[in-house]
Amino acid sequence: MGSFSIWHWLIVLVIVLLVFGTKKLKNIGSDLGGAVKGFKDGMKDGSAGGDAASAAQQVTANKATDANTVDVEAKTKS
Repeated sequence: MGSFSIWHWLIVLVIVLLVFGTKKLKNIGSDLGGAVKGFKDGMKDGSAGGDAASAAQQVTANKATDANTVDVEAKTKS
């Protein structure tokens, strides 16, 4: 009662194939694979673009126009 045998899984596989069809399952698999690949590429791009120079340029490009905002520059210790 605890685990299923190979015959149970084969019956489930046959029912899934009959309900969805092989073409639809192939499309679902390729869509899922593309989504995983896109996620991995996004994570790779996010970690590569995290250097300080690009972050400083992004902050400089997005300066606030509010009159109450104080604009300062951070300097590195030497």
